[in-house]
Amino acid sequence: MKIMKKIIYILLPLLSVATIVLAWVLVAAPEESQMPGLAETGAKFIDVMTNKISGATLPIHILVSLRRVLMAVALAMVTGVVFGVLIGWSKLFKSLAYPIFEIIRPIPPIAWLPIIILSMGIGESPKIAIVFISAFMPIVINTFAGMRMIDPLLFDAAKTLGANKRQLFFNIAIPACTPAIVAGMKTSVSNGWMTVLAAEMIVARQGVGFLIVRGMQNGDPALIVVCMFAIGIVSALVSVGLTKIEGVLTKWKNA
Repeated sequence: MKIMKKIIYILLPLLSVATIVLAWVLVAAPEESQMPGLAETGAKFIDVMTNKISGATLPIHILVSLRRVLMAVALAMVTGVVFGVLIGWSKLFKSLAYPIFEIIRPIPPIAWLPIIILSMGIGESPKIAIVFISAFMPIVINTFAGMRMIDPLLFDAAKTLGANKRQLFFNIAIPACTPAIVAGMKTSVSNGWMTVLAAEMIVARQGVGFLIVRGMQNGDPALIVVCMFAIGIVSALVSVGLTKIEGVLTKWKNA
């Protein structure tokens, strides 16, 4: 019985992938379809891996976009976690800063792009700044939610054992909200990719977003699909890395 379950769990992911591939083939089959087929997409992948577009092959374009995302997300992680922890831990800081955050939070990150370009130009800084804004919000929200959802009984038990406020913060609050923080980081990476693509579509000469625009301008849907798959694979790898980090930081969950 256990062997059958293992086989099923192995086959189900393969089945889901096969279903997507089959749907792709069916959509691309009609002559009037704009969806590139498997062979066309594979040929385009080999082409962009070996031939340069705007002075770079596909791996370089991916690295350019990934560098922008990781720089902005890393900065957002540090500042967002600190901000989220503070508004979740300190009633005074929450009263002071949370209303401002709630006013700014609903503004779409792309809405900031024109004013950022006007104030910072069209170099690397505005792209990183706009990705930072999109990555900052989910980290703050998740961290704050994680702090708010900590079971009060944990604090009561620790106080009964003689824990002081510092121990409550570092030994109870921070470990307890770590899963929520990591979940916010994963969302931030996804938001960062969406925003950097939008920024690269407007003001960039390299990056995956630039390639997508190039594919649209040249009527090359295969290039667009290749870039979409590249984004998905890279994002999945980053998400797996964050999941591994979560496992290291939250060993107590499996204890």
